[in-house]
Order: sequence, then structure tokens, then C-alpha cells
Amino acid sequence: MTAVYVQLSYIDLAIASVLLLLAGGLSIALNLGLEKSLGIAALRTTVQLSLIGLVLKILFTLVSPWWTGLAALTMILLAGREVTARQQLRLRGGWSYSIATTSLITAGGIVTILALTTAIRPEPWYDPRFALPLLGMMLGNTLTGIAVGMERLSATLKREKDAIEARLVLGHTRRDAVRPYVREAMRAGLMPIINAMSAAGLISLPGMMTGQILAGVDPTEAVKYQILIMFLLAGTTSIGALMAVLATSWRLGDERDRLRLDRLRAR
Repeated sequence: MTAVYVQLSYIDLAIASVLLLLAGGLSIALNLGLEKSLGIAALRTTVQLSLIGLVLKILFTLVSPWWTGLAALTMILLAGREVTARQQLRLRGGWSYSIATTSLITAGGIVTILALTTAIRPEPWYDPRFALPLLGMMLGNTLTGIAVGMERLSATLKREKDAIEARLVLGHTRRDAVRPYVREAMRAGLMPIINAMSAAGLISLPGMMTGQILAGVDPTEAVKYQILIMFLLAGTTSIGALMAVLATSWRLGDERDRLRLDRLRAR
């Protein structure tokens, strides 16, 4: 199959923006109060994607492990900030950001490097044309799992404070007392990727597969790549969410097996 590249014009983007104006109009008509947020989000999307397009164009030309590494680190640091911003209850002293960033760099780094050196195998393996988009997909999905898992655990421990402390009084260790809530938080963190995998193909055509098909790639080849990506996403989300939830659970206790909810603060 011959690849067909359809170039978009600014007029095409302007036509698509009419849908955004429609959404803003509905918000005003229904008194939802979201029109300002929609406008800011649209502006951020346009500016951020335009800038990253220019940056990627430069990085693709350089093909330097140092510049690729710096770009990857910047993406991870920003992803950690995004995780923290999504939480209503945060750990004091920057611990939420530290836990999120450490989980992201570990899970995203391991899975991305594994994929680059085994399945995709670009030459060189750190080629930013492959490494950065792949890492971006890993981070985009993993940060959701981490944010949901950390938020669920913090909120649940606060809600079940009396029940947990009652178990501690009866002689249970803090690890045993919070184990059911850690499992609940892990399930919550993994549910988005499980739902995405369940719906793929039957209900939705995932973004990477759709992009490749629009670019002219044979659908059967696009499917192979999408299956690979979905498996990678499941792995990195599992690793990241597990690390973040366990670290949050550890931080909300101490060496005397006490529940330390005083280390939480509301946003």
C-alpha cells in the first residue's frame, strides 16, 4: 500500500475550532461555567503543541542522546507536576511530587527503553523520533493511573481513619490495617487502562492506530503497533501505580505503626 500524506491547512483547523465554539456556547446556555476553562485549555493546546512541534523538529535533526535525555527528563518532571495538580489531598513537603516523579521515571524509563531495544529497535536506539513519542504515550497514560491511585488511597485512609485506628488498637500492624485500601487504590489506578484495552477495536480505534491508518499504513501493521503500545501501557501503568500507592502508604505511617494523616493537606 502506498502511503498517502494528507496535509492540513490552517483553514482546516479553523473549521474544526467551530466545534470548540459550540461547546463553549452550550456551556454558556446551560450555565455550566466551563467556557473560560475550555478557552484556556484550547489556547494551551494550540501553544504547547505548536512549540513542541518546533522543538521536536530540532531534536529529530540533532539525534543526540544528551538532548533526547534532557527532553525526556523535562517531560517526566512536567508529568509529575500534572499528577500533583490532579490530587485534592496531597502529601506535605513536596512528597506527592517526589513520589509521582520517581514512579514515572522508573516505570516510564524501564518500559520505554525495553520497547526501544527489543521490539522497535531504531538505529540508534535513542533516536528521538521514536523515543520521545513513545515515552510521551507512556507518561500520558501512567500519570492518570498514578494520580487516581494516590488520590484514592489518601481519600480512603482519611475516610476510614476510625476503622483503621481501631484495628491498630486491637494489635494489627499498620500494613495489615491499610492493606485492603491499598488494593482498592491499585484497582482504581489500573481501571482506566483496563477499560481502554477492553474497548480497543470494538468501540474505539486508539490514537496511534488511527494516525498510522490516516498516514497510509496498512491496517494490519497499524494493529500490531497498537497492540504493542497497549501492552506497554498496561505494564508501565501497573509499575507506576504500584510504586506510587505503596510509597504513599508508607509515607502516611511511621516506624511506630501509627497512621499519619497529619502529613496530608487539602489543595
